[in-house]
Formats: sequence, structure tokens, C-alpha cells
Amino acid sequence: MTASAYKAIGILDSGVGGLTVFQEIIRQLPHEKIIYFGDTARMPYGPRPDEEVRRFALQIIDFLRNQEVKMVVVACNTATAAGLSHYRAHCDIPVVGVIEPGVRAALTYTRSGRIGVIGTAGTIRSSAYQKALQEARPDVHIIAKACPLFVLLVENDLVHTPEAEQVAEVYLAPFREAAVDTLILGCTHYPLMSDLIQSTVGPQVQLVNSAEEIAREVKDILDKQGLHNPLKCSDPGYRFFVSGNPHSFKEIASKMLRRHIEAYQVLL
Repeated sequence: MTASAYKAIGILDSGVGGLTVFQEIIRQLPHEKIIYFGDTARMPYGPRPDEEVRRFALQIIDFLRNQEVKMVVVACNTATAAGLSHYRAHCDIPVVGVIEPGVRAALTYTRSGRIGVIGTAGTIRSSAYQKALQEARPDVHIIAKACPLFVLLVENDLVHTPEAEQVAEVYLAPFREAAVDTLILGCTHYPLMSDLIQSTVGPQVQLVNSAEEIAREVKDILDKQGLHNPLKCSDPGYRFFVSGNPHSFKEIASKMLRRHIEAYQVLL
């Protein structure tokens, strides 16, 4: 064990979506300290050019490293697709993305080999999921579609509205028609509307939420590198930072996590 084991895990996302990853990590690793950064002033990332998204992600990674984290989880599909290899080259600590774990889970679940992928415009444009799926299993049939309004519905707490149902119907009808049996939620915001997505595509479709797989990967890295926090306290400490106004983030995050949280604004 090294002194780094006492440090926190850093998580970055464009907004609140990465809290789905946060939730799963604290479920599987309840003794780990976590520092979360939501880039709420510059979300959504999906429509932005890859170079700009990479620049934003590297700024946040540098901030997290100054907070003395022992690893970074890029809990954003757009940012992962835009430059995971860049972030790893930039760091001397482990950096985990969300795409590879999701692909592994989808290939485990699918029976027919017909897999759907939904994500932001940037993630779908990158073909990161499509390439990874086909490299692992060349005969797989993939249907991919950008669903940018889903992020705005989540960030503005509009998931349980008739408008959200209409948007879901328009976005997801092609997946019913294509008879996919597995659907990758290729954006960490999307699990926050998984009930609506499931009811729209039907119960026969397995939804893939990468958060569980990412948490497993984080645990494996901590195991292999001897980085588990040796202090087995029940409240290890969680800190939340945002680039925009912290109040709306605090409201949504407190409701999601079912605990009171404080969020602090940081100007990058």
C-alpha cells in the first residue's frame, strides 16, 4: 500500500449524469473518498467539437489532480469518445472511461447480436461504441442514434413530463422497428430516465447502464495497484464542484442521491 491509497477518486462529467457513476462507485466501494466535478457552465458537451471537449476535460483533470486524487473516472461518454488516450497520456495516475465497460456488458447480454446505441451527437459521431463493438464481435448488427434532448430533459428535471414521453417516442421508435434486444445508454445522463426508455422500447430489451461496469473496473484497478483506502470509515467524505451556478446542481443531486450535498463553484 502507498500513501496514494488515502487519496480520493476523481469523477468528471459535463453535468449531473456522472452522478449515476458516483452512486455505483459508493455502492461497491463505500470506504472511498470521492471528488466530483460537473462542468455545468459548458454543458452539453455533445454538440461541441472533439478538440474543445478534450480541452475542457483536461482542464478538469488538472483541477482534480490538484485536489490530490489517485485516479480519474471520465464519467462522460462524449469526453471519453473525444480523447481517452489523450487523458491517459497526460496523467501519471489511472484514467478510466465509460465506453469499454459498456461494450463488454452489451456483448454479454445480447442474444440476437442486434444492439442499439443511444448517445450525444459527439458520442455517436465518433463511432466509438460502433467500432469497439465490431472489433470485439464483427457479426454484430448495430443501430446508433443521437438523442441530444435527453440530456436537457435530465438537467432541467423534466423527465416525468408528457414532453419527455413524446421525445422518447420519436428517438426510440427506430430501435423497436429494428428489433434490438440490447440498448446501450451511451450517456451517463440516460440512466436517470431509464424507466421511460424501458417503457418506450419494451421489456424485451436489455438496457446497458455502464455505471455498474465502470465501478467494477475502478475496483479492479484499486485491487491491482494496492490503492484501496485503508480507513474503513462509514462517511469517507464526498466533495462536489461545478463550473456553473451550484444551486440547481445541488437540488438535483440531493434528490438523486437522497442525501443533502453542498456544491462549490470553480471557475476554470
